[in-house]
Amino acid sequence: MQHPLPGHILYGGDYNPEQWSEDVWLEDMRLMKLANVNMVSINIFSWALLEPKPGHYHFEQLDRIMDLLHEHGIAADLATATASPPTWMSRLYPSMLPVTREGIRMSHGSRQHYCPNSPDFRRKSAELVQLLAERYAKHPALKMWHLNNEYGCHTAQCYCDNCAEAFRVWLQERYNSLEAVNATWGTNFWSQRYYEWEDILPPRITPAQNNPGQTLDYWRFMNDSLLGCYRIEEDILRAVTPNVPLTTNLMVAFKPVDVYDWAKQMDIVSFDMYPAPGTLPSWNALQHDLMRSAKEGQPHLVMEQSPSQVNWQPQNPHKRPGQMRLHSLQGVAHGADGILFFQWRQSKAGAEMFHSAVVTHESNEHNRIFQQAAQVGADLAHLSPVVTGASTQADVAILLDWENWWAVEYLPGPSDRLRYMEMIGRYYHAFHQQNVGIDIVKPESDLSKYRVVVAPLLHMLRSGVPQNLENFVDKGGTLLTTFFSGIVDENDHVGLDGYPAQLRKLLGIHVEEFDPLTPAMTNTLEIKEGSLAGSYPCELWGELIHTEGAHTIGVFGSDYYAQQPALTVNAFGAGRAYYLATQSTQELLDKLAQDLCQQANVTAVLPIDGDIEVARRITSTGESVYFLLNHTQQEQTVTLPQGNFTSILDEKAVSGQLTIPAIDVIVLKTR
Repeated sequence: MQHPLPGHILYGGDYNPEQWSEDVWLEDMRLMKLANVNMVSINIFSWALLEPKPGHYHFEQLDRIMDLLHEHGIAADLATATASPPTWMSRLYPSMLPVTREGIRMSHGSRQHYCPNSPDFRRKSAELVQLLAERYAKHPALKMWHLNNEYGCHTAQCYCDNCAEAFRVWLQERYNSLEAVNATWGTNFWSQRYYEWEDILPPRITPAQNNPGQTLDYWRFMNDSLLGCYRIEEDILRAVTPNVPLTTNLMVAFKPVDVYDWAKQMDIVSFDMYPAPGTLPSWNALQHDLMRSAKEGQPHLVMEQSPSQVNWQPQNPHKRPGQMRLHSLQGVAHGADGILFFQWRQSKAGAEMFHSAVVTHESNEHNRIFQQAAQVGADLAHLSPVVTGASTQADVAILLDWENWWAVEYLPGPSDRLRYMEMIGRYYHAFHQQNVGIDIVKPESDLSKYRVVVAPLLHMLRSGVPQNLENFVDKGGTLLTTFFSGIVDENDHVGLDGYPAQLRKLLGIHVEEFDPLTPAMTNTLEIKEGSLAGSYPCELWGELIHTEGAHTIGVFGSDYYAQQPALTVNAFGAGRAYYLATQSTQELLDKLAQDLCQQANVTAVLPIDGDIEVARRITSTGESVYFLLNHTQQEQTVTLPQGNFTSILDEKAVSGQLTIPAIDVIVLKTR
């Protein structure tokens, strides 16, 4: 699928001109030119204006907006407007409104007030999208379709009767028989056996905990239900406008929506990025690496980020000078070919009137936020000829599995302190500190191009995954996995041959017991030899392990499993498989990541000293473009490796030592 604007990094934001009188629109065009804007997202929340009463459509205002954008050389990411149905739909189709797990039917009055399995919502959405597609198919401003908005953000799961009926259909298609459902869910426990399909309900509130198999399948079902809404719109748009790329703005680390499933249907993966104040730079980088990896390395888009403050956190401080630019260029460094903001012009009324925008309430170009946004636009315009379409290269892969996420955090379970994405972030941070390229991939992905694979908290082993890991290590790869891995299969059934089930041979260990710790309980991990030597505090988890061929690197320091293995390595084929049976400090993880990279000959994308993040993109001609990002409050001086470099943004020759100001970035290419 063609890039929306070949040769250009997309830059702009959510544009909501329907909130303003038309005399403001021309001023917006002037300011967009000053800020180097080349694309805006429009029509996201306009359904009520497009269809003020059933079947009566008015597109005249949207026509004028589309024409105005084209006249000023600005591309439209045209949204389908289905994210917020008109209020009259709630009155005419009350079963469209979603129902909470507690049985409360929600009302209109905000947004996303629809059940994804409502036949009325799906029918009316399809009708609107068909008309939009036919009307604007040949409009020169249309460069990309924006389906709905933030699927599942406010209605991640619905428990209404529409969903109950659709869930039963989904189960029939998945399992073919009630007997298979009963076997998979283990319904002989607690006399939960089903004899009629109509008796199966969503996992609503019950006197005790819900069936784990049912709960897991409901996560799968709701992901498929939301994706089904997307697919209805997708089919219409592909039929009418087959050459216009499709996207929807995902939310990273968002448990209800499996990014990998959705990426298959999207021409360009886009997402919204709103880091809280104090967020680690590595967490921001992880988000980009995940979105890029979801489409097998294709460049992605940041569809939304805030120019400064947001309005939905408990306190909402401004981004400090330089942060907007640093966040934007970090995204480009990790594979983004587009940086857009929410929103272009700050609302004067409504729930988001205190959310920052490129054009503030003062409505001019003379304030700090606009001037910083204009600088970012100028920088991206400068980078576009070099960076657009450039790829990335990774020697390290972090395995992320949405179904594992749904299963491992089921409660009541062994511990309510397990946080899967937090664990992913800890291990990502350790390797990110090494300035190596990292992909975030599914466990069943082709792992042959990686040298190190990390699988934190791989509780669920879906079919084929153990063999995939064995094959990777057997051929010389280095694997690191952690406690509470290899416990259940894809049906959430515990393996009965001893933990970690099908990983037992690969890891060379037998886990006799796992011991989830309370916040008051601690232990230590003791390592006597080598570069990891030391005593490290442990929390969250302990395990009683027996080695079956593995070498013990470190042991627990106390409790009944004192002096028993806590960190092991097993030689398997031409490679090694490591197992860490506890949660220890970031210091240990950082040292372990450094060791594993050295053993596997994984080197930094640009070897420099100093507290600097370095990322690389590789152009179609094989040229390396290096981003040196200083996230600290102090300037950093680094020594570049031998060679001659050009600083792209100011076109200066660079070699030897280089000083990077605080909260700043320098982009280099080799000369």
